[in-house]
Amino acid sequence: FTTAEISNASKAVKEGPSAGKAAIGGPFNLVNHDGKRVTEKDFKGKWTLVYFGFTHCPDICPDELLKLAAAIDKIKEKAGIDIVPVFISVDPERDTVEQVREYVKEFHPKLVGLTGTPDEIKKVARAYRVYYMKTAEEDSDYLVDHSIVMYLMDPNMEFVKFFGKNNDVNSLTDGVIKEISQRKK
Repeated sequence: FTTAEISNASKAVKEGPSAGKAAIGGPFNLVNHDGKRVTEKDFKGKWTLVYFGFTHCPDICPDELLKLAAAIDKIKEKAGIDIVPVFISVDPERDTVEQVREYVKEFHPKLVGLTGTPDEIKKVARAYRVYYMKTAEEDSDYLVDHSIVMYLMDPNMEFVKFFGKNNDVNSLTDGVIKEISQRKK
């Protein structure tokens, strides 16, 4: 291969076209912050933004959830679109239903908090291609290293697009509105 051929192949990979959709999302069975069992079917018919994190997260999760909360309010204001914000814990040992309930109400009244057993969390994280791992600390406290991504899911709970940490409130708002309006055409 010549350098030009390799460069062109690399460029094609980066720019697409993509074949089909990414296999992100899928069935889950978790407990919401009111102690009720919920599955992905409970979110059908609604646009959803899903974020994985943990309640003991010192800075990134609160920043991302504040951004998510501000964005869903702006999306409603600018485009009249209701988005269901969802927080899924990647720390099932500490994130009880009560812990998650207290946590989500700090960010937005519509924020749905979900937790589950370690196996249930492992399944949903795998379905959404989310990385998470407990990190050892000196004392009994620990952090959880995890992917920092928000997933926009359509009303069939199918993956549309992900938004990384580099998106601010405005780019998240505009990005979500753009994706939804392209699909409503």
